[in-house]
Amino acid sequence: MKRTLTIRLLLFFFSLLTAIAPCLAERVTVKGVIRDEHGSPIEVANIFIEKQLIGATSNLNGEYTISFESADSVVIVYSMIGYQTRRRILRRPTGTITMDIMLPSLNMELQGITVKETRRQTGTMQHISMKEARLTPDATGGSVESFIATQAGVSSTNELSTQYNVRGGNFDENSVYVNGIEVYRPLLIRAGQQEGLSFINPDMVENIGFSSGGYEARFGDKMSSVLDITYRRPKEFESTLSASLLGANAYVGYGNRRFSLTNSIRYKTSEYLLGTLDTHGEYNPAFIDYQTYLHWRPSDEWSMGFIGNISQNKYDFVPHDRSTSFGTLASIRYLNVFFAGQEQDRFQTFFGSYNLSYSPNTSSIYCLNASAYHTNERETYDIISQYRLDQVDENVNLGVGTYMEHARNYLQANVMSIGISGEHKIDAHHILWGLEAKDEQVRERVNEWEYRDSTGYSIPHTGQELELIYNLRSTNDVHNHRFSAYVQDTWRFTSDLGLFVFNAGLRASYWTWNHEPIVSPRASLGFVPAGNESFTFRLASGVYYQSPFYKEYRDTTIVNGSYHVQLNRDIRSQRSIHFVAATDYSFRIFDRPFKFSAELYYKALSNLIPYNVNNIRITYYGENCASGYATGLDMKLFGEFVPGTDSWLTCSFMRTEEKIGGRWYPRPTDQRVNISFNFSDYFPGTDRWKMSLRATYANGLPFGPPHSGREKQIFRAPAYRRVDIGMSYRLVGGERNRVEIPFLQNTALASTQSAVRNIWLGIDAFNLLSIRNVNSYYWITDINNQQYAVPNYLTGRRINFRILAEF
Repeated sequence: MKRTLTIRLLLFFFSLLTAIAPCLAERVTVKGVIRDEHGSPIEVANIFIEKQLIGATSNLNGEYTISFESADSVVIVYSMIGYQTRRRILRRPTGTITMDIMLPSLNMELQGITVKETRRQTGTMQHISMKEARLTPDATGGSVESFIATQAGVSSTNELSTQYNVRGGNFDENSVYVNGIEVYRPLLIRAGQQEGLSFINPDMVENIGFSSGGYEARFGDKMSSVLDITYRRPKEFESTLSASLLGANAYVGYGNRRFSLTNSIRYKTSEYLLGTLDTHGEYNPAFIDYQTYLHWRPSDEWSMGFIGNISQNKYDFVPHDRSTSFGTLASIRYLNVFFAGQEQDRFQTFFGSYNLSYSPNTSSIYCLNASAYHTNERETYDIISQYRLDQVDENVNLGVGTYMEHARNYLQANVMSIGISGEHKIDAHHILWGLEAKDEQVRERVNEWEYRDSTGYSIPHTGQELELIYNLRSTNDVHNHRFSAYVQDTWRFTSDLGLFVFNAGLRASYWTWNHEPIVSPRASLGFVPAGNESFTFRLASGVYYQSPFYKEYRDTTIVNGSYHVQLNRDIRSQRSIHFVAATDYSFRIFDRPFKFSAELYYKALSNLIPYNVNNIRITYYGENCASGYATGLDMKLFGEFVPGTDSWLTCSFMRTEEKIGGRWYPRPTDQRVNISFNFSDYFPGTDRWKMSLRATYANGLPFGPPHSGREKQIFRAPAYRRVDIGMSYRLVGGERNRVEIPFLQNTALASTQSAVRNIWLGIDAFNLLSIRNVNSYYWITDINNQQYAVPNYLTGRRINFRILAEF
């Protein structure tokens, strides 16, 4: 009896201990920071305990804290979309444990995962995705620059050119980098018809960074913007083939953990588009280039890369005739022109860059960079035009005459650079520094003139001797050196107020041409308030000098009635002081992410070199004789207007003026209003049909008679308005797991079908509304020296067909 009672008491106490044991288990706290392989914090990473319903997420600074009950073995899992998952096993943990985790990026494509958040921007560089750009209608053939032109504060008013203006600056004021090396473009190009392929190959692009002002000290000496391109390093075989009525592209890439190689060849022709211009003739533009990027990592410490580019742009043109009507309903004028002669242009460029990197540990990287650029340019034409200008409504002839235009322009340029740079991550600091030396050589031979005859009299008519209305000669050889250095630090820290990201840097340069040293301090601050992480605030300021390149210090003087180019040894760098205040607000509508951004800016400009713009040709005064300002507001709404697609609407207001000789004039880029809309949509219930629309409205720019000063650029061109729309159909890929093409079944090609990722068929309508946008003006001068500005219209409506295959 007693034995039975004892056993029952023991069972009772054992059951009681079993019931209260979880309450007596020791609590353990684990905390730390989650970073990627570059040392940058990963926000919103997931942390959870296996076999326990306990989890946590990292904050904006990558920090996390998680508490749980101790056990013999506890498994903590760290995960984040786009990164590899890591597990840590703790044996009988106790107390508080500090454990920092590194999550490497995934080396494979994630399938079936959609990230529905917009990236947070705490610095002055915004990251732009071109994942859907290949299906967007684009008259330039899908260039990166045309995509940049749709961003806030950026404008482009010529669909034949990839040049863009940023916040009152011209294209020469924009820096373009590819893998940390600054790239250039030909100098003699004067019209969009001549412009071929830009250096940036969109098929080879991995990342795009763009800043429209207030950018960091590591970027070079330009006043307006910086475009930072990183080429892709594939992890496996990939290929893309595309063709349209505007040209064709082919891209092939292969890589693994240690080695990658990409190759691309592009061909472009704008003959189809040029057929809509008022000037009829034989257009024969042909632009071709080849690029390669090789990257090799023989060990964890060493890596090297090489980029090579060969480009040949050819433009031949034999004009026949032109008919243009212009004016108003009350005063209609008609110009009829007949041509004789031809134009032949050649632009050949070569580029190569080499990079050697050494990383002794995960916190430091040292790089040696070297590059060489060569351009050989030739612009030749002899064209005679005979015109007749009539007032249609009054049946009155306003004038007849003859134009003769001649040019034999040759230019060769070489730019070589070598530099070293370093990157260090110390706690919450990210330090960058660099040194660079450049050697520049330019050889120019220019001989161009223009003869005008009106009603049998030469213009200008002096009654004594024959004079040309325009005559320019230039014979110059230049050889100089540039030296530059920079250092900057980015510091991320948190407080009770929120997350702060502070960047400060200093850039210094020296140019042997004018023996001018310049120093540029720059700083920015980003803030994410702890009380409402939907907001981000940014402030930036800095001094930005633009050391002149060859075109800027060409000073034109008149000797015996002829214009001669002399190089100005006293030229100084133009200066722009930026003040930028910005905010982002992230929100959700119908469970879809959106972000509204606004940036208010002011730029104080001094030591300006005034210039005139004709088509895309920029002609500088060659002296620092102006000061000015640019101020405005940029706004952008970005998000999923349609689920699964990115669309955005931008609106910019801007004013820029310069003071010359005590008087204020609008700068040639004074575009008061610029609105851009980029919209994508799918047919309901399927991802096979996709529509892309791009619309632009840009206020007219100032213009005036050719070969005149800024004081005569007092007219305004009409606004630039354009709508392009494209429809794409996914022939294979997408909803199907395996590609099956009916007409390839039971053929030798049937086994290759599974290698096809997507095949898209597309049709585009360029200039859907057939709006006649003005590019420049053809000036008619009569015997009384009265001038008539006849608009040169851009391209009309065109239908384009395209095909894109991805492997």
